[in-house]
Amino acid sequence: MSASPALGLGNREIRGDVDDKFNAEHTSDAGSLEPTKSGGRSRREAPPLIKDLSPEERSNQELKLVRKIDVRLLPMIVLMYIMNYLDRNNIAAARLAGLEDELNLSSTQYLTALSILFVGYLLMQVPSNLFLNKLGKPALYLPTVMIVWGVISAATAGAHSFGGLIAIRFFLGFVEAAYFPGCLFFLSSWYTRKELGFRTAILYSGSLLSGAFSGLISAGITNGLDGAKGLRAWRWLFIIEGAITIVIAFAAYLVLPNFPRTTTWLTENERELAIWRLNEDIGEDDWVGSEQQTFLHGIKLAFADIKTWILMVLLFCIVASGTVTNLFPTVVGTLGYSNIISLLLTVPPYVLGVMTTFINAWHADRTGERYFHITLPLYFAVIAFIIAASTTTTAPRYVAMMMMVPGVYTGYVVALAWISNTLPRPPAKRAAALAAINAVSNSSSIYASYMYPESAGPRYVVAMSVNCVTAFIAICAATLLRFVLVSLNKKLNRGEAIEGAVVSIGEGISGEAARKGFRFVL
Repeated sequence: MSASPALGLGNREIRGDVDDKFNAEHTSDAGSLEPTKSGGRSRREAPPLIKDLSPEERSNQELKLVRKIDVRLLPMIVLMYIMNYLDRNNIAAARLAGLEDELNLSSTQYLTALSILFVGYLLMQVPSNLFLNKLGKPALYLPTVMIVWGVISAATAGAHSFGGLIAIRFFLGFVEAAYFPGCLFFLSSWYTRKELGFRTAILYSGSLLSGAFSGLISAGITNGLDGAKGLRAWRWLFIIEGAITIVIAFAAYLVLPNFPRTTTWLTENERELAIWRLNEDIGEDDWVGSEQQTFLHGIKLAFADIKTWILMVLLFCIVASGTVTNLFPTVVGTLGYSNIISLLLTVPPYVLGVMTTFINAWHADRTGERYFHITLPLYFAVIAFIIAASTTTTAPRYVAMMMMVPGVYTGYVVALAWISNTLPRPPAKRAAALAAINAVSNSSSIYASYMYPESAGPRYVVAMSVNCVTAFIAICAATLLRFVLVSLNKKLNRGEAIEGAVVSIGEGISGEAARKGFRFVL
């Protein structure tokens, strides 16, 4: 295949040309780049092409640039994430389509097959994100791992024993782990903090849409292909969805860009504006070259920061309370309807979740507020889990199920954006933190599956109680983080960052950033 700009091949040559030209134009200017303590570079003034624009011209050009970035990035990464989530969780629908019966799995064996994926998922996230940051070629890396997981997902159709299913699921999780944290880091390298919440919501809508599509696709395959060519419906489910994944991955090679500094589908002016926007937002440059990105340095910075640990608790508890979606078809199936009707009834909660997620994230970006946009939806999740554990009446239980998905995930996408807002620079630190937090949060899925044995239905009292408690702990963690950020902003207001106090405790925010008005988003 030829070296297409969209593929990001020839990245080193492009990066060198861009950096050399950029530095030659601006090193003798007031817009010169200076080293910062965090390893990046800061620019005291905008480059001439940007500095000479009027506020109206700057606003118009930036609006056009963001729209261009949106069109190029968002549709493809959402489509890729739909398939990522679909391939990961279609085993829940496969259970209703005959997998458990044909492989003679006990309830415990099925739950083990469900949870083993997250062991592989946990192991690979941090190494993958640090490698992506070092490589600097998301346009090549993300589609490649997608092809690999598509092949593994389709291979699930060939499983004939519990052992074979376990092996396939482990490696599926191992490879799929690269995508979501990689995408979060990818987005944070293109968008400013005020833009990131809504774009994260758009990305995560892929998982919510996949929940809706999964019910529809599974219902269609179960109803129309069971027994076709001598194969049960659950085997067709994996074959069809795995094949679709591979096709989409090849298309992604032609669409996805790399980082702003190393991409070729922007004009020179657009590239300078894209780079400067991020510099202006934080006070420091972002991804410059692979030589600035070191694995060990990123990990040390991330884990030396107390905010990483608080965010880890916050995201872990949100995801733990949302593990009900891993077995959502089974939970909805306890309403007593047929398998086809049960699969269709899983669709409305996800559709509602997409709507509330978009509205909440849009408003969070518009107002610049994070805390209440995360915690208020969680109160609805707490109420939903209490209702689900308290009654066997069909109507209130389905109302609770309608509230579960929006209650957990409406605030979750804002919490994901809060990671990049709170741990913005250097990029190696952000990459490590995003991956580590996402890995630990998903570890809850390893044990959560065992809280949903068939014998615990229909109320699943233990599972709903645990989900309720973790949702409440998430609210407490968000509250603690807000207090920490308020305290740090007071230090910035007093000018302590200019003396290096903030850098000395691992915040990664330089004095230059503080002088430019950087404050943590609350």
